[in-house]
Amino acid sequence: MSAHTTTTSPADVAALLVEALPYIRRFSGKIVVVKYGGNALAGAPDDAEAALASFAEDVVLVQSVGMLPVVVHGGGPQIGALMNRLGMVAEFRDGLRVTDADTLDIARMVLVGKVNSDIVSAINVHGPLAVGLSGEDANLITAGQRDEALGYVGDVVEVDPILLSRLLAQGLIPVVAPSGPTRTGRPTTSTPTPSPAPSPRHSAPRSSSFSPTWRGLRTVADDPDSLLRTATAVALDDLVASGGAAGGMVPKVEACAQAVRRGVVRAHILDGRVPHALLLELFTDGGVGTMVEP
Repeated sequence: MSAHTTTTSPADVAALLVEALPYIRRFSGKIVVVKYGGNALAGAPDDAEAALASFAEDVVLVQSVGMLPVVVHGGGPQIGALMNRLGMVAEFRDGLRVTDADTLDIARMVLVGKVNSDIVSAINVHGPLAVGLSGEDANLITAGQRDEALGYVGDVVEVDPILLSRLLAQGLIPVVAPSGPTRTGRPTTSTPTPSPAPSPRHSAPRSSSFSPTWRGLRTVADDPDSLLRTATAVALDDLVASGGAAGGMVPKVEACAQAVRRGVVRAHILDGRVPHALLLELFTDGGVGTMVEP
């Protein structure tokens, strides 16, 4: 027995495990895509390290009970921090960073060389489990340029699942940085969606999770009591149209709506800074964020 004390009784622990059982059985063998936002890695170093360690534990536990996690991550704050250090000024439009060639170089450096490596390392504390990838590896992600005014910013239009399927079959956890070439070979930073396989020829994941800075979606942005426990894709459209989601939340909310419309059974919007948010959302009746269904 551990030397430290706890206020949770054995009966409470047993009740939580029993509550989790039907969810574990339901999701066993299913792909679960987890988008880990860069905001969850921002903040004080000790806080970011603790949040990442908690997230890594969740991902490993999810895999240990038979699910197939695929991690897709962001890195916006980290890109912005390096740009500031280099004296560059970032420009945003509708929550998306305008990305010229120099900014693209910085983004790829941060996403692949820093954020991806940090997540892989945190997961691999628990064993040789995680493999770091970018969307450019084996043409995993094919992107389409979103808007010329945004420069090298793309939307995922197709994912080739072969590499992911092979890694999952080997008991490994893919960790994917959001970059990928267009069909003409032009590199982009791609807006991550919760489904890594939006093409109709690929089966979509059963469940998917976002980890932005909000503890779910709110009908009133600055009112925690207005948390939406459940929402539909139409409700997300209305939230964006009404201004309830603004700034960097807009592309996240739009991607969630797009995912369920493309076949993802449900998506979850969570606060990645809440300890073990992924486990609480997937394996408890109440959850801690917003569950989105078609």
